[in-house]
Amino acid sequence: MHILFDEAGKLLTGRLLSEAESSLQVELESGKRVKVKAPHALLRFEKPAPSQLMSAATALADTMELDLAYEFAPEDEFGFADLAHEYFSDNAGTTEQVAALLCLQGAPHYFRRAGKGRYKKAPPEILAQALAAIEKKKQVQAQIEAWAAELASGTCPEPVRQQLYKILFRPDKNAPEYKAVVEAARSSHTAPLTLLQNAGAIRSAYQFHWQRFLFDQFPKGTGFPALQAPGIADELPLAPVQAFSIDDSATTEIDDALSLQGLGSGSVTLGIHIAAPGLAVAPDSVIDQVARTRLSTVYMPGHKLTMLPDDVVQAYTLQAGRDCPAVSLYVTFDETTLAVTESRTALERVPIAANLRHDQLDSVITEAWLTGEAPTGGASAEVAALQPSLAFLFRLALHLKAQREVVRGKPENFTRPDYTFRLEGVDGEAPQGDESVVIGTRKRGAPLDLMVAEAMILANSTWGTWLADCGVPGIYRSQASLQPGVKVRMGTKAQPHAGIGVKSYAWSTSPLRRYVDLVNQWQIIACARHGKTAALAAPFKPKDASLFSVISAFDAAYTAYNGFQNGMERYWTLQYLRQQDITEVTATLIKDNLVRADTLPLVLQVLGAEGLPRGAHVRVRLGEIDDITLDVHGTVIERLDLPVEDVEENASEDTEDEALAAAPLALAIDVNEPDAETAQSPQTPGPAAG
Repeated sequence: MHILFDEAGKLLTGRLLSEAESSLQVELESGKRVKVKAPHALLRFEKPAPSQLMSAATALADTMELDLAYEFAPEDEFGFADLAHEYFSDNAGTTEQVAALLCLQGAPHYFRRAGKGRYKKAPPEILAQALAAIEKKKQVQAQIEAWAAELASGTCPEPVRQQLYKILFRPDKNAPEYKAVVEAARSSHTAPLTLLQNAGAIRSAYQFHWQRFLFDQFPKGTGFPALQAPGIADELPLAPVQAFSIDDSATTEIDDALSLQGLGSGSVTLGIHIAAPGLAVAPDSVIDQVARTRLSTVYMPGHKLTMLPDDVVQAYTLQAGRDCPAVSLYVTFDETTLAVTESRTALERVPIAANLRHDQLDSVITEAWLTGEAPTGGASAEVAALQPSLAFLFRLALHLKAQREVVRGKPENFTRPDYTFRLEGVDGEAPQGDESVVIGTRKRGAPLDLMVAEAMILANSTWGTWLADCGVPGIYRSQASLQPGVKVRMGTKAQPHAGIGVKSYAWSTSPLRRYVDLVNQWQIIACARHGKTAALAAPFKPKDASLFSVISAFDAAYTAYNGFQNGMERYWTLQYLRQQDITEVTATLIKDNLVRADTLPLVLQVLGAEGLPRGAHVRVRLGEIDDITLDVHGTVIERLDLPVEDVEENASEDTEDEALAAAPLALAIDVNEPDAETAQSPQTPGPAAG
């Protein structure tokens, strides 16, 4: 005697050995003996043999028409034998009964299980919906296969092209476009990114990087809502100064300006004047919500995305020829010793006499010009008139820098230049990626750069300490030590910044470009208005959870923005190599097989550097450039003289430069992952940036 039984939804057959009241002892065809609960035994039979039965029943079940079986099946609950008698004949045998069971079991959309071997017809309306869904799934699968075939043959279907960035970086793994790419990659044994490139899905490498960034950071687009800059309600006094700003020519968000009073009197007052949107823009206002969404201006060669709309920026920027609202820090120094004798903060209107552009003046305002060793003939009358003020500012900047270096424990050595990128033919529009690029250099620590940097460090550290003294929380940047691996962190407590050499540091000098500066400006304004009781009036109170939310969001956005800027600068560096037909560069070995080019902002991996010491000077032959991965490899072809400078001096900078070498794109698509359904069944920060 043989039996057919249900074991966890699987049909098994075996020889019946013994039978008890509630269970049966069965020997499977493999010889294994199992205990079967009596209700699980569905059918007893003598012949045919179990193996022959299942083979014949399966073949017979494949011939059964589901629509006909559904029509013949009883309306009430029924067993598989009942269907066999209705569908085949009244004397349906074992094979026919098992075939009916297999048919019922394999069509859950037609028949619902009501128990072991028992079923009930699905309601007609439910069946219709199920059949429609099955048909739709077949059509979707057919579409997936068609798209996959197109991709494998080198053509990209438009729906796949439209979903390109989502497929690669944030995929819906049940989407047919994603499945088509996975299937095509599997069938063609091609990496997904290479497959899409070969199929023409990526028409422009520049647009690929640009649109990917927008997809990640600006999914709703880069446009601003219609906003009107609010006026300042306070009657602000007019400052008795003539201030001037020092920025790059491309800067439209002029956040800071400087002034001097008392030159030659023995007591000189430095005014650090910061644009004051915080006097007009209120927390939680519409403009604040826009700024808090963006968090920072995004910079890249030839283009930028501002944190605030241009109309709002122009209302508060420190434009020459205007009396501009400002939060001013006045620090008085002994003119001889440069010792600080007094400091105060004022809310006022500041006359802006000039907007100086350092990229136009760096070659004129040199150390020799400032110290009187070079003639002033190359300077305009406006600039020449500022020579005494600029000379004092340069002297003060050197003094402040030296003081910070004592705290740091070692000097700040800027041995490498800052690189500048100029795209020809952009004219304010977004680049297309094929413009001619000019890469220039600007010496780090140049006089104008140093003046501004030291003034901003002075303001950020002074205001940071003042906020803490007033018991008003701010957003601080701190660094525990200069030991390798100790990073700059953001928090709400005033703590030392070892990298800069100050006891506290709160970004406050770029409120038009960085949201944390705007937040800190609100807090500083409260201190200026209320003094020691400012903690009661400040927008953000001690232990305010929203401050931590701002820090978290800003840190993530700022990191992403800087990463994108670095990527775009690398893109244009690679274009420069092409445009200038540069095939070889001289470079310095950073570590292992990583080198940094001597005259370009380029870090790359090389072959042939095995055994060379860190700091070795080499000539590198460049290989093929990949504009998508932003990668270029090289081969060391010659060992040059070792560098003169101490190779350990810039170890921390070299470590940071390792991040500039191109890394493989972090794609979210995985051709080895099972189907989801199946599985379920800056502007570049300068020295003051810290």
